[in-house]
Amino acid sequence: MNLSLEGRTAVVCGSTQGIGLAIAEELALLGANCILLSRNEPALKEAIQKLDIANRQLHSYKVADFSQPEQVKKAIDELIASQSIQILINNTGGPPPGPIIDATDDEFISAFNQHLICNHILVQAVVPGMKQAGYGRIVNIISTSVKIPNKNLGVSNTIRGGVASWAKTMANELGQFNITVNNVLPGYTGTQRLKSLIEKNAAKRNVGREVIEKEMMHEIPMKRFGDAAEIAAMAAFLATPAASYVNGVSIQVDGGRIGSI
Repeated sequence: MNLSLEGRTAVVCGSTQGIGLAIAEELALLGANCILLSRNEPALKEAIQKLDIANRQLHSYKVADFSQPEQVKKAIDELIASQSIQILINNTGGPPPGPIIDATDDEFISAFNQHLICNHILVQAVVPGMKQAGYGRIVNIISTSVKIPNKNLGVSNTIRGGVASWAKTMANELGQFNITVNNVLPGYTGTQRLKSLIEKNAAKRNVGREVIEKEMMHEIPMKRFGDAAEIAAMAAFLATPAASYVNGVSIQVDGGRIGSI
């Protein structure tokens, strides 16, 4: 099984913490040169130091705020002007929680720009180089809400479903060029995002966070939250030559929580 990414260059979005950083670490271990893309420069500089360089990889970063699509476009345009990118990991933080009936127009527009529009800008920029190289891997980190909507995440459920449909359409168009487009759907994963959601839910219900955690873990056959490294392992596999015939799928990594087959 060919899992080597030596000589490949990957752009990893939202990569200063959590799942994004774990993916960058895994890709680096497989030999990839990683370019981290996020809005927090001090955190980017710190994250770079955590990436493996055993194969003399050259890691770097670009600063871009995904709430500002023009910043993302500027950053990726500067990158492709000097190098070819074979792997793109689309990943960014989710919208604030709340019932969909209470969501404002601006919340939908902001989430749409941050997730779908920024993903599209990045893909449009890197695909020409992928075609030329005859190798491309686009992996979108979305959510299990693509399969079953999550409670109290109305805006997130809506936008992430749109991203999954966009990705499937893109996979149909790009597969002929040996460019695959796949989605990883994390379940409850021990990240800062999950911690924040638990704390907000606990405060709303006036109970301890351990009550919320116990209820959430009860939904999972494995009876625990996932680790960011477990999500990263799937994303990294989809980026490798070994996954060359996996295209247009949404794979949940959730400990079995989603009830559908």
